[in-house]
Amino acid sequence: MKIVFATSNKNKAAEIAKLLPEHFSILTLADINQTEEIPETSPTIEGNAIQKADYITSHYQLNCFADDTGLEVKCLNGAPGVKSARYAGEQRNDNDNIDMVLKNMENKQDRSARFKTIIALNIDGNQHIFEGIIEGSIRRERTGENGFGYDSIFEPENCGRTFAEMTMEEKNAHSHRARAFHKMSTFLNSLKSK
Repeated sequence: MKIVFATSNKNKAAEIAKLLPEHFSILTLADINQTEEIPETSPTIEGNAIQKADYITSHYQLNCFADDTGLEVKCLNGAPGVKSARYAGEQRNDNDNIDMVLKNMENKQDRSARFKTIIALNIDGNQHIFEGIIEGSIRRERTGENGFGYDSIFEPENCGRTFAEMTMEEKNAHSHRARAFHKMSTFLNSLKSK
């Protein structure tokens, strides 16, 4: 069965393809010739995932899923949250975003934070939501060379290393995104057995 992943990022699609049941093949937005920007105007992470999935379903009538992820820092009242990619501005620059988080946390003792991924799956006329959360804390400075986004300042609890200090395989064993996709994968496998 073909299923559209509402992303233009081929690397992300390849990673997720490894997590899905083998009878599913993933198409990206490029594969269905979707080039315009899909709106992400919801005030919540869940809302953005749903908005992206619904856009593909309504425009292309295809089974699809979309994800959205946010970093929620406790002492910043859950920021950057839904604005994680654009926290420091529309340029969507990872380094600028990290600088802003560290600056806003300069005198804060509570460093607790969590990453949350929500997946909205539209399949056979129904919508299903899957959530993956990992608790952790924000380091006072960047550590590690791997990953992207806030990986160099986020340390998952009981790990002693940031995501950026882990290999992709190690990160996938812990990550919020992997947790959400494993839930979706289990669900998709259950469809096959019905």
